Amino acid sequence: MCGICGFVRPSRSLGAEEESIAGRMNKKLWHRGPDAQDTLLLEEIAFGFSRLSIIGLENGMQPIWNEDRSVLVVCNGEIFNYIELRADLLKRGHAFSTESDVEVLVHLYEEKGMELLNDLNGQFAFALYDRRQKRLFCARDHLGILPFFYTKVGDDFVFASEIKAILEYPGVTKEVDRVGLDQVLTFPGLISPRTMFKDICSLENGHYLCVSADGGVTDRQYWDLIYPEGEVAMNGKPEEAYVDQLEELFESSIKLRMRTDVPLGFYLSGGLDSSMILMKAHQLYQSMSKHAFCIDFADAQLSESVYQRQIAAESNAVLNRKVFHQADIGKRLALSVYHSECPIKETYNTASLSLSESVRAKQIKVIQSGEGADEFFAGYVGYRFDKMRKAQRVGGYTDPEELLLRDRLWGDEHFIYERNFLEWDKVKQQLYAGDVMDIYDDINCINHPIVDRQRLVGRSALSRRGYLDYKLRLVDHLVSDHGDRMALANSVEVRYPFMDRRIAEFSASLPADLKLNGLTEKYILRRMAKRFVPREVTEREKFHFVAPGSPSLLRENFSFIEDVLSYDRIKRQGFFNPDEIQRLKKEYIEDGFMINEPYESDLLIVVMTFGLLLEQFFN
Repeated sequence: MCGICGFVRPSRSLGAEEESIAGRMNKKLWHRGPDAQDTLLLEEIAFGFSRLSIIGLENGMQPIWNEDRSVLVVCNGEIFNYIELRADLLKRGHAFSTESDVEVLVHLYEEKGMELLNDLNGQFAFALYDRRQKRLFCARDHLGILPFFYTKVGDDFVFASEIKAILEYPGVTKEVDRVGLDQVLTFPGLISPRTMFKDICSLENGHYLCVSADGGVTDRQYWDLIYPEGEVAMNGKPEEAYVDQLEELFESSIKLRMRTDVPLGFYLSGGLDSSMILMKAHQLYQSMSKHAFCIDFADAQLSESVYQRQIAAESNAVLNRKVFHQADIGKRLALSVYHSECPIKETYNTASLSLSESVRAKQIKVIQSGEGADEFFAGYVGYRFDKMRKAQRVGGYTDPEELLLRDRLWGDEHFIYERNFLEWDKVKQQLYAGDVMDIYDDINCINHPIVDRQRLVGRSALSRRGYLDYKLRLVDHLVSDHGDRMALANSVEVRYPFMDRRIAEFSASLPADLKLNGLTEKYILRRMAKRFVPREVTEREKFHFVAPGSPSLLRENFSFIEDVLSYDRIKRQGFFNPDEIQRLKKEYIEDGFMINEPYESDLLIVVMTFGLLLEQFFN
């Protein structure tokens, strides 16, 4: 992983001023790449690069050029299948000057142009410049593991791995995107291309941009996870054949993600997904020294230490365990918002931040983690609810307007994602300030594009929920503000074996009963896991990883929290209703009050972290 940034100033030669701008932008990304930093000015374009050295340690500094220096690239991320691609390109006569995985990009571009994206297995966000065409080609990986942000300032095109670098560019305005704020309140998090900063966009997963010599920008989709229409049948193929195929893909994915020239470790929650990765890696690399990292909560109700210890012992891994207390959340909350660049709905970002601190303290730069399994293999309770509702349809009276809204959003009036939106409207309208309510229809996120409805129409409820969880929960939340940002805050790269696009595509093609069998979620994963994971883990119920929320923080009496939720400050900022915030504060600290996460929303944590965002970026 690294940090990239840059800009195009059409029809202008760049000089000392632009070099200073590129340097300031790059400096904001130091945490993503502390091993080396450099900038390059070339014709009408400037690049900045902050390197976290992982592959090609001696000669992998970027930008990287092709043979005749007509193409160059800066890339954040990894091309996992670079060894196979490199071997083929060498046969075709290409000459390599580094050992870096990223160098395959410039040579593949010579061969295939923008079609090169179809050949890649990796996690990446890159900007490639074609000097002959005077064209900047930018892409984000298939599943959106790596971020890529951009904006226009007049004719200038500006990009970076994080928004804080873009804010260093002259003329970039700092204005809250209120639709983005409403997305955070309504869905699991922000949804690309929306960000919390008006007119600064997040490139969607599976998309690329072409920036022409005059500064014109074209956005195109090159990949999406497409579910088949209707129900998928077994077609006489035995279950065991599907399990064998999945295990083959899983082994291949882990092997690709073991490619590194630096030490590698594993996140271990004690749940099924992270246990599968560590146990399979142990099966494949028994002699390798392994470090596992886990967070354990002091609250026994949140602890998974029994399973963490068991899997570490079974895999001969050194278990690096960090006990997390409520006070630790408050200490890291502002920093987690700074790196997320958005409000957060749950405090577990602070636990993830602490986890990456532990990794870096052991001088480890690369971690494997289990995200993606729940979204691709029906691991959340919503999949079970859909199945139970199927026989009774909605199961009671629902407002006709709500049914019409569901049909407009999801292509099925009986499908519920997250909540009833009309009921939630009432909650949001109580929360927002009067001036915001004057423009509520304009900022209400369900009045703006969310996902491509055609990807949902005609699909089964399980496929529909799978697509929405992938687009709305996984991409821009779990592997962005929760994954990439909390790890790279401490210069740690996270790799996700379940997010290999071959596994994602395989999951979309599976018969429903192999994902949700009866009410057993992740059925095929459990079948596979039984081959190499202890029974105590494969048969346990899913344990939702949650950290204590705003009620606990309020009771800790942190002065900064009292300040950020104060009546005068909320009123002065003008986004939320100060009277409603005071009512919620009183309710949240009452004896016995609790939020049933993840099923209920912690409203005050959003308000609280939004206040911290304003303080850090908009004041």
